[in-house]
Amino acid sequence: MSMKVMIALALALSATMAHADDYLSPTAERVRLTLGVVRTSDQTDMQIDSSTGVVGTPVSAEDQFGLPASEYIPKFQVMVRVEDRHRLRLDYFDLDRTGSATITEPIIFRDVVFQPGDPVHTTLSMSTLSLTYEYSFLHREKYELAATIGISDTDISARAQVQTATRHVDQSEDQAGPFPTAGLDGTYVLSKRFYLDARGEFMKVKADDLDGSLLYYEFDAVYRLRPNISFALGYDAVQARLTSTQTSQAGYFNFNSKGPEFFVRVAF
Repeated sequence: MSMKVMIALALALSATMAHADDYLSPTAERVRLTLGVVRTSDQTDMQIDSSTGVVGTPVSAEDQFGLPASEYIPKFQVMVRVEDRHRLRLDYFDLDRTGSATITEPIIFRDVVFQPGDPVHTTLSMSTLSLTYEYSFLHREKYELAATIGISDTDISARAQVQTATRHVDQSEDQAGPFPTAGLDGTYVLSKRFYLDARGEFMKVKADDLDGSLLYYEFDAVYRLRPNISFALGYDAVQARLTSTQTSQAGYFNFNSKGPEFFVRVAF
């Protein structure tokens, strides 16, 4: 191999390596894939009235039904930047818990009454799939602030069972529907290696006999190990409220989930 060819190859390799180390601001990234885990601290309060109008018993799902107050849940997000100021983001949240407890006082749960001494097995899940459009009304290399509007398909389901030689109880509830959300999404670049991400979204809907709200916020400190690979520590919170005054399905559901998160992000 001639010296000229070797020099040309060396220069090409150097150029490729230099390009691989080029810094791309997070405000210019075209695609992001985020995978991680959230350590949640959960609080769930509910009241499920009977279909005949009898007021249900207020219940703490963690204290009285034995659901775990803390869980590890996956974090998943995809972002695609269509143009400099336009983005689409897909998020998925899923919290699925099971627990067992012995009932200590009568509990009216829709059309059944759990009696003291009943061994109850409970499952409670909440999942949200969100598609969000973002418009960056502030867009610079060092910072970005976007207004967001999206649609969240949310499903909440609960099931309580008692299975003994003398009692067989199985009661389930489910509420689902798409809800609009609006919010803000911001990024601030501290240096080549570090940047901050924060966002918040809110939804409130009232239709017929249903009144609900959903609040989500997140703050992350992101460290770039490589130009396209980052690690982050942050804080994540979800608050959901749902109240129904419909005669056959009256009651309320209040849910709070918050905690630290860690994720890996691949972007280019």
